[in-house]
Amino acid sequence: MTGPAWVLGVDSGGSGLRAALAPPDGTPRRDPAHSKGPVHSVEPVRSTDPVRTGSRGIDAGHFMERLLPMARTLLERAGGGRITAVAVGAAGMAALGEDLRAELPSALRETLGVRRLALAADAVTAYAGALGERPGAVVAAGTGMIAIGTDLTAWRRADGWGHLLGDCGGGAWIGRAGLEAAMRAHDGRRGGSPVLLARAERMFGPLAGLPGQLYPRADRPAVLASFAPEVARCAADDAVACGILRDAARHIAEAAAAVCPAAGAGEVAFTGGLFKLGEPLLAPLREELAGQLPYARTVPAVGDPLDGALRIAVEIARGGLRLPLDARMLSVHQEGDS
Repeated sequence: MTGPAWVLGVDSGGSGLRAALAPPDGTPRRDPAHSKGPVHSVEPVRSTDPVRTGSRGIDAGHFMERLLPMARTLLERAGGGRITAVAVGAAGMAALGEDLRAELPSALRETLGVRRLALAADAVTAYAGALGERPGAVVAAGTGMIAIGTDLTAWRRADGWGHLLGDCGGGAWIGRAGLEAAMRAHDGRRGGSPVLLARAERMFGPLAGLPGQLYPRADRPAVLASFAPEVARCAADDAVACGILRDAARHIAEAAAAVCPAAGAGEVAFTGGLFKLGEPLLAPLREELAGQLPYARTVPAVGDPLDGALRIAVEIARGGLRLPLDARMLSVHQEGDS
């Protein structure tokens, strides 16, 4: 392939894939006049078809089936050229990335001529998007919740264990707690909330039928998380809802404290849709952070996980990546590697 060189960033998760191009001589930037979204050389493309998982984890063949048309579309929109480096951030990479690590380096080299590839957990690309290559900690929270931190020598992770074992303080956790309070009110048990009961019945119908609606569904975490905004809306006037959000804030701050570098060594950023719940969550979170992380400085996230993937792609194209490598969290594959 001839023409201008590009790097490709990919964000893969439960809602599908996003991909974008950037020139290899600079990191993604934001237009001050349009601060809500990243400015890339071409408009990012999206696929709403999530990548399958199989016996070896994330299916590399299905990943390539989704990605190649997106990459070609981006190159066409950019007026042609070649992709020299790719960074992929994928949900489940740490535990389910075996097939991607084994197959993607050769697959991308054969199809797109890519010579440098970074494979990262989506928490790592969230970190790179939020803080770049500075020491600190990032909490990424939406349906789930994970915290990741680094002093630039190693990664530390807290939670992100899914809605059955953790994700404490995330959207599914808040929604489940709110629905539990609604069920308590339905039964006449202590700790219930008639306010949340009324909200739940408006969303789901009579609550005696909720288990039958909820338990068989593969998207159960998303259904639980859909009730989190209702908990936030009730928090100003309902002590139970307010208490749920205070508990969520405590869990989030605990995760950030568990991964933050030593005192005075870093910044903390928060990214993800959960924080759109606004002051009902953010106010108690600020209080918890002041108590648990008094030495850390909270800063706004500069970008999102797709921005982070592009940043990592730029740095591996330059040969200047400072983020620590880790067999499961962040690996770099180059032409000639065995």
